[in-house]
Amino acid sequence: MFRNQYDNDITIWSPQGRIHQIEYAMEAVKQGSATLGLKSRTHVVLVALKRSSSELSSHQKKIFPVDDHVGASIAGLTADGRILIKFMQTECLNSRYVFDLPLPVSRLVSAVGDKMQVCTQMYGRRPYGVGMLVAGYDSQGPRLYQTCPSSNYYDCKAMAIGARSQSARTYLEKHLDLFSDCSLDELIHHALLALRECLPSDAELTAKNVSIAMVGEGQDLEVWDDDRVQPHLDTMESTKGGRIGTAEGEGEGEGPTDQGQDQGEAGADAGEEPAPMEDS
Repeated sequence: MFRNQYDNDITIWSPQGRIHQIEYAMEAVKQGSATLGLKSRTHVVLVALKRSSSELSSHQKKIFPVDDHVGASIAGLTADGRILIKFMQTECLNSRYVFDLPLPVSRLVSAVGDKMQVCTQMYGRRPYGVGMLVAGYDSQGPRLYQTCPSSNYYDCKAMAIGARSQSARTYLEKHLDLFSDCSLDELIHHALLALRECLPSDAELTAKNVSIAMVGEGQDLEVWDDDRVQPHLDTMESTKGGRIGTAEGEGEGEGPTDQGQDQGEAGADAGEEPAPMEDS
């Protein structure tokens, strides 16, 4: 069912200057499970909440290694995310083959933005329904970028995307001044506390539904799952204090995650469960 007569194709502008199919793609990001990233002066950490489509299936992978110095987490359509991750891996391999150097993170994200933009301008295509957090370390230090289906991308100090991510962004904004001086373990601790805000009141973080990735000065990218995550969860459980979401906005609608997109999109109920095939 169409919202109106101006959303039949990606090339159609509405009289208000909006492209509705881009807004629909951005809603797909809000339906995916939450992921967030934050950085200090020396490291970048990504954490992601994994989902399983049923009790009979394993949890879907949310964090993907791209190169020794960069990785990415996704929220939205997993299939679209895999295509972009493969493109990023190819770009990094080409840089090492031609120049024998790792590809700077800013150039990698710029190339991804250019690839995503093509689908917002050509007839018969659709935008990629996935948002990514790209974390890496290069000559300019730790880097964290957010990409959007509109093909915009942002250099961030900390960011959360996905379902119920507004509560996590509230936590990140509240503690933003602390992150720059944090050690790696403290950074992971803050990331898990922020991710906990994205959960429903009857759910908890476990070693099965959490992934952690880190990269930084003198350390190649590592992705932790299962048993390697458990010690950090135990440390988090010993922290006193309730969730921010229980007092201020648990289950409330997501705000726009694409700050530069002047599309006037309406906030969606980020707590709504997506269909299994679109779950990420």
